[in-house]
Order: sequence, then structure tokens, then C-alpha cells
Amino acid sequence: MCYNYLVNKPLLIQAICEKVENELAVIKEAARAAHTAANDPENKAENQYDTRGLEASYLAEAQAKRVVELEEMLLVYRATKPKDFQPDESVAPTALVEVQSGSKKSSFFILARGGGLSISFEGKSVQTVTPQSPLGEALIGLKKDDIVEVENGNYVREYVILSLC
Repeated sequence: MCYNYLVNKPLLIQAICEKVENELAVIKEAARAAHTAANDPENKAENQYDTRGLEASYLAEAQAKRVVELEEMLLVYRATKPKDFQPDESVAPTALVEVQSGSKKSSFFILARGGGLSISFEGKSVQTVTPQSPLGEALIGLKKDDIVEVENGNYVREYVILSLC
């Protein structure tokens, strides 16, 4: 149990998908605009120092890559089969983990891809982390009441696992 009740993880995944779909729609439009700008005759270089068209093409390429990344994330999320964890189980992918660091409580949803996404769900802020991230890697295999330290440069943050589901 998390937050003293069971979380509907399929609904959480659906909410995450909706957020990614919204971001995808925005980035697709931006990619189209950048592509149009890159091919606009008015952006043709007037001299060797005029890089407007080149910069627009780089931007269009980066945005096209981001579209592919978001589409792949959606495929992974839609195929994710969440597991309900028992209180004595270890943290693994699809665990929703509530931790405390100092006086601050945070919730992390362990997913295969797309870490760093924050979403408000059922009145709580939930951030996605991957098992490859420093925090995700540190949490995998731990249980309720375990303490984990995560290094961030010269700073070490300590987390206590309050619950997982």
C-alpha cells in the first residue's frame, strides 16, 4: 500500500501517457515549424556568416529525434503491465515508491524509460525514474524502511523508503 491506499497504476500510466501525448503534439508542431523555416527561401544564406537556415535545420532535426523518443516512450508505457507490490517485497520496475529525505516526502514511479517526468496524480506529485538513473539504481532491490544514499556531484542525499506498492 502507498499513501495508505492502493494506487490504480493503470490510471497512473494512462495519465503519464496523456502528458507525453500532449508534449508530443507540441513538439510535432514545433518540428513542422522548424522544418518549414529551414526550407524557407527567405532563410537562404546571404553570406558565409548567415546561418539562419542551417540553425533551423539543426533545430528541426533535434525536434524530429525528440518526436521519435516520445513515440517510443508511449509504446513502452502502453505495453507496461504494472505489478502491485506487497509491503515486504523489494523495489522493482513498476513500483511506486514513497520516500522521505529530511522533512520532504516524494513519490517515484520506476519505469523502463522516460525518467524525469513529473505528474500530479490523485493529489500527489509523482516523478518517473528509470532503473538506470542514480536514484532508480539505488532503489532497486530495497524494501520498506531501508535507507539509501544517492550522490549528486559533491552532495549526498539520504532517502528512507516509507512505502511501495
